[in-house]
Amino acid sequence: MIELQNVTHSYGGGELLSDITLRLQPGSFHFLTGPSGAGKSTLLKLCYGELRPAAGNVQLFGRDLGDMDRDAIAHARRRIGVVHQDCQFLDHLPLRDNLALPLAVSDRDPAAEQGNLDELLSWVGLSARAGARPPELSGGERQRAALARAVIMAPDVVLADEPTGNVDWDMSQRLLTLLVELNRMGKTILIATHDLALIRAAKSQVAARVLRIKDRQLQLAGADL
Repeated sequence: MIELQNVTHSYGGGELLSDITLRLQPGSFHFLTGPSGAGKSTLLKLCYGELRPAAGNVQLFGRDLGDMDRDAIAHARRRIGVVHQDCQFLDHLPLRDNLALPLAVSDRDPAAEQGNLDELLSWVGLSARAGARPPELSGGERQRAALARAVIMAPDVVLADEPTGNVDWDMSQRLLTLLVELNRMGKTILIATHDLALIRAAKSQVAARVLRIKDRQLQLAGADL
């Protein structure tokens, strides 16, 4: 699916990540943890081709990122759903139209996808908010909407960057449940988070691999989690 081999990334004149090797297998579930500034978001960006490594190799679905042009990367990204920290909605559009944007960009007819869109809104519990604009949504509603938009294209991989960072514990649990459901449907999940309580709660629901960035390296987290 997605593979990083001996990847190094530099930022501000120094190495942020060093000699990172990671393989996201089909149907796997991973947590990525580490302190703020450790490079969790950067690692996710390497996984979906927004950043290119200073050294090492990134493969997206069997193709070397270094050999892919912009169109090839864009096509590969259709198989990757990303939940960003800041949600990145267009505030002048209602929620339904925001969720449909990836369909329009990929030349699919949003009108023909209305049934799927309605089902997706129901799945994240936002059917009644379909006409609301992003500034009218609560933090939890925005995060659920961000997850819905990430999966509108039925991706094989979902990368979530601190998806529970701005919501309360009950909403964190609800978002985790949705991500676990996606994994049970066969999706590969990688969640970057600093919330160790969320990781502990997930262990009763899914067989998750927990990774930690420490001293620029990627490590398998120990039993303390």
